Amino acid sequence: MPASDSTPKHRYNAALATQIEAKWQDRWEAGRTFEAPNPAGPIAEPDKIAGRKKLFILDMFPYPSGAGLHVGHPLGYIATDVFGRYKRMTGFNVLHALGYDSFGLPAEQHAITTGIHPRENTESNIANMRRQLRRLGLAHDARRSVSTTDEAFYRWTQWIFLQVFNSWFDADKGKARPITELVAEFE
Repeated sequence: MPASDSTPKHRYNAALATQIEAKWQDRWEAGRTFEAPNPAGPIAEPDKIAGRKKLFILDMFPYPSGAGLHVGHPLGYIATDVFGRYKRMTGFNVLHALGYDSFGLPAEQHAITTGIHPRENTESNIANMRRQLRRLGLAHDARRSVSTTDEAFYRWTQWIFLQVFNSWFDADKGKARPITELVAEFE
């Protein structure tokens, strides 16, 4: 048999890989494959989870202060993705979520460097990271994605901080009560 006859008609290459991956990613999105059903509430599907054990996975939030993800991000995400998929295949209702840590000095510094308002820059970077994460084919439930700059998120972090602050701040002395009192409260 001549060498040309033994060459497969289909060669697996980067272009074909991109095409196959995009096809499956589109199918997963259209089929809502990685959306975890809720037991109650507006997105409830109790019949889908009756009797199933639950598993919650929350990946570390990337900082959208840069233009995109770096090679270290998928390192952790792939491990939790494999674990979550395994648990899903063994009957668990898996909620695999991800968010974006949008506050802080890196976002401010990036805004100063680029001359773009932090919110505009952060939202643009989050959109790019979502595109990159989708390209990786990870099984995150995109509906559960949060950003620390979303008012619906940070209002609760501010609320809990104020609860703690107000419960341990001594207005008469103008300072927090001794930490030993806080420790004693939980012993």
